[in-house]
Amino acid sequence: MDFGLSQEQDMIVETVRQFVETEIYPHEEMVEASGQVPRELGDEIARKCRELGFFACNFPEEVGGAGLSHVDFTLVERELGRGSNALTVFFGRPSGILMACEGEQREKYLLPAVTGEKFDALALTEPGAGSDVRGMQCTAKPDGDDWIVNGTKHFISHADIADFVIVFVATGEEETPRGIKKKITCFLVDRGTPGFEIAPGYNSVSHRGYQNCILRFDNCRLPKSQILGEVHRGFDIANDWLGGTRISVAACSVGRARRAFEMTLPYLVERKQFGQQIGKFQGVSFQLADMITEIDAADFLTLNAAWQLDQGRDGNREIASAKLYATEMLARVTDTCIQLHGGMGLMDDLPFARFWRDARVERIWDGTSEIQRHIISRDLLRPLGG
Repeated sequence: MDFGLSQEQDMIVETVRQFVETEIYPHEEMVEASGQVPRELGDEIARKCRELGFFACNFPEEVGGAGLSHVDFTLVERELGRGSNALTVFFGRPSGILMACEGEQREKYLLPAVTGEKFDALALTEPGAGSDVRGMQCTAKPDGDDWIVNGTKHFISHADIADFVIVFVATGEEETPRGIKKKITCFLVDRGTPGFEIAPGYNSVSHRGYQNCILRFDNCRLPKSQILGEVHRGFDIANDWLGGTRISVAACSVGRARRAFEMTLPYLVERKQFGQQIGKFQGVSFQLADMITEIDAADFLTLNAAWQLDQGRDGNREIASAKLYATEMLARVTDTCIQLHGGMGLMDDLPFARFWRDARVERIWDGTSEIQRHIISRDLLRPLGG
């Protein structure tokens, strides 16, 4: 088993890291202070990403993407994780679920998303249905050849910049051994569609400037041509998408933790107390050793999860383990970095308080830590009849 990166992968890491350092870092303090990203700045980042050849790099070459493997794309996400989410969102990575587009949908949604002409957002979560996706109350009912959608979605990331939204809604019910469950269908909904509103979301302590939005559907009429995939089969494509996004969360957590660590390491040499570098005190040096061990462990877990997908394997447990461990590792590392910087670690002069706040949401979105533990334990118990 080769744990090293190829020359091409080293180039991917170097290219994306340099992009983040030159195009993202300089704007982070402005975004942190204002809570907004000027759209012209976002468009400029997207333009430079296209020139770099990395826009939609997670899509196959046959539709205009770079055709990166899961491992390669995870390396991209890891480096983007070093920067502000509010800015790196414009480093285009459309939702892979768009590969389910067929016929005219490819020309209207898939291809424009790959070229950067349109931005997408994905809507699953509702006020009363977070981890319990089957409990969603947003519904679509047939009316001739159309569907009428009613309900609310919230916590919808970057819907404020989206030209269209990929929405999952309940379209019926079915009897299962575990009781009645909702049948879910996926729809493509354009901004400006009558009966569809994209409203500002909540103020979050994590990822300032990276907006979450509220979507409201009030008798929103959609033709059947807006269905992505098949009626009642929305979960089939949702499950394919969820695995990839959880790897992305894990990878971004690794990148952010490593940035915090790399910023802390020189300080432990420069800062002196009681006549010596604080890094030489055992109480500090042991924390340093723990941090790098955890970061490396999370890194390997994440790359392994991506490798499982490249081998055509399910990788569900490996993905859950990576997401669980990397996000919880990030919380511990950012907290330790603040502690090692003392009082200055909490001041706005340094970015550690931001890293610390941003870390909190990673254990919640795209499947909470509790959900990941459930996935892992279920995968272990089921073969034994559990």
